[in-house]
Amino acid sequence: MKLPVLVLVTAAVLALTGCVTQRTRTVELPGGVTEDQQAPRRSNNWLDRMLGTDRTPNAGPCPLMGVLYDNARKVEFANPAEQRYAGIQYTAEMEGVRGLCRYVGEDPIRMSLEIDMAFGRGPAATSDRHTYRYWVAVTRRGRAPIERQFFDVDVRFPRGENVATRTERIAQIVIPRANADVSGENFEILVGFDLTPEQVTFNREGRRFRIDAGATQAPGQ
Repeated sequence: MKLPVLVLVTAAVLALTGCVTQRTRTVELPGGVTEDQQAPRRSNNWLDRMLGTDRTPNAGPCPLMGVLYDNARKVEFANPAEQRYAGIQYTAEMEGVRGLCRYVGEDPIRMSLEIDMAFGRGPAATSDRHTYRYWVAVTRRGRAPIERQFFDVDVRFPRGENVATRTERIAQIVIPRANADVSGENFEILVGFDLTPEQVTFNREGRRFRIDAGATQAPGQ
């Protein structure tokens, strides 16, 4: 399955996890290869960074990552005007977000992201399959988003089960920097579900319903 990508500028893919040094193999020619004929040692360059073989430490900390409170949960009712447990079709909740980043010199910040989610199928659900929409936003600390992109996650509930979990992975997020002095701590990565104004109000009022495996009645709010 192709992983989603959030790109603010066009850039090549960079391995975010490892820093494993790779050495060019010396080919043994007839008569041998003298030391001065071997490839000279060189410093790291853009290709090393692109391949993930550059051991140079990051220029600064990674951007802060978090779930926006107002958009952390989603409850869908068969009849939005009657917000009762018996009328719940589907629920969703973001349980956490984590990621890795890589940037050296004046390179843009490149990140990978993982988002843990839990989904529920309520008493009024009409199918064992449902599509949820969520977004990932890059913002300046305390400012409006620089970029926001939407993604869909298709969830199929196992037979006889009302709860499913999923970890969504964003393969790459690219954040441009004006210069080498701009660090990742100037940015935030926020995630949340795509909600209607009524669903946002429901969350802000502190109301919630959660579908638990094997539940036979409405859990406490």
